[in-house]
Amino acid sequence: MTQWVESVEGGRERGVGGLVRAWVAVLTRPRAFFERGIAPGDQAPGLVFAVAVALCHLAGRFALDPSAVPTIGGRPLASAAFVLLVVALVVAPLALHLTAAVQTVLLAAFVPERAGISQTVQVAAYATAPCALSGAPVPALRLLAAGYGVLLFVLGLSVVHDVSLARAALVGALPALFVFGLAYGGVTAVETLTGLDLVGPADPEAAGPLTGSVALVGSRGGRTERSIPTTVSTPTDSFE
Repeated sequence: MTQWVESVEGGRERGVGGLVRAWVAVLTRPRAFFERGIAPGDQAPGLVFAVAVALCHLAGRFALDPSAVPTIGGRPLASAAFVLLVVALVVAPLALHLTAAVQTVLLAAFVPERAGISQTVQVAAYATAPCALSGAPVPALRLLAAGYGVLLFVLGLSVVHDVSLARAALVGALPALFVFGLAYGGVTAVETLTGLDLVGPADPEAAGPLTGSVALVGSRGGRTERSIPTTVSTPTDSFE
């Protein structure tokens, strides 16, 4: 499932230049990209792309909002590097494959004739392209990136699995909510812009007994917690 197919057509070139060209292609010519840039079994470039997007998102957040950097042992730079490493090696790959697994189950239920799992992984990975720019603490930008990501995800499912846009939207709604609404902060951007409370209280103490946390992806009021308990000092809110 993670073989590295040698064809480079449609944005599949290797290296940093290939990643940048794939990013530009999926943002500007998404239908053509999904038609020519998704190859059966060629998961590895998509995984690298998804990790790169997550790292750009986090790096932008840390650079533009220093208070978002966790403090572990009083060493913010080392802490930021540690979080980026965890995201690159664990969180982003796990989230990508979890999303693809859920999407595959939904496709099996509603789309009998469909492409393989590896193509679904690639669609989920490349659809995150706009979120590379959404690390800035600007709710409108975050909402725009998340919204475009949802559109790319639905279009990718439609093209790759040869289904209508309406059916792709139906089967892709839950995974899209997880990735773009929760992980990349689209829901909490809506909360910030509208004043609505869609996913629970912003106060960590009101949400439960955990008082220390490390947020890896997400936002609420520009700041959201996707947290794991820790014994170190972290910002009251999350990385956003």
